Amino acid sequence: MGARVDAFDTRPVVEEQVRSLGAKFVKIDLGETGQTAGGYAKALTPEQVAKQQAGMAKVIAQSDIVITTAKLFGRPAPRVITAAMVAGMKPGSVVVDLAVEGGGNVEGSRSGEDVVTANGVTIIGHPCLEGTVAHHATQVLAANYAAWVTHFWDEKEKVFRANLDDEILKGCLITHGGAIIHPQFAAKS
Repeated sequence: MGARVDAFDTRPVVEEQVRSLGAKFVKIDLGETGQTAGGYAKALTPEQVAKQQAGMAKVIAQSDIVITTAKLFGRPAPRVITAAMVAGMKPGSVVVDLAVEGGGNVEGSRSGEDVVTANGVTIIGHPCLEGTVAHHATQVLAANYAAWVTHFWDEKEKVFRANLDDEILKGCLITHGGAIIHPQFAAKS
């Protein structure tokens, strides 16, 4: 709907994932970073954190909505956004701190509260906000499945008709009759 999405992560491997979704990856040279064997970002040094915050301050000042997601299991969440960074944002901007339960990524966020700063920026600190999405996501997914099945259901004959020429089925059917038929997954000759 016309939104420009920028994303940052300390793990260089995430750049390709961000671009594949059509977003712009924010590059900040932090030196050597990486990820653990489990795929989580490695902890940054204090110098790297300062570089990260300086680079992010410019992007955040131009953003209408900022969402932070940096959580550390069993330790406090890293402070990613400072009060000075929030003060540099436009009035009416929103910051969503998804790590508020672990101490927060955003200076000034408070668990269970929406905080409006002196310059009119709202910091949303709802605990486990991502946990509230499951219900609605499940409803949407169920509606998609129902529409898909209904599209191929022959009400008169009471039978499911898999029309292999149908564009919808072509896009999602991977195997049929014991063979891989989807071009993306079929063996290349």
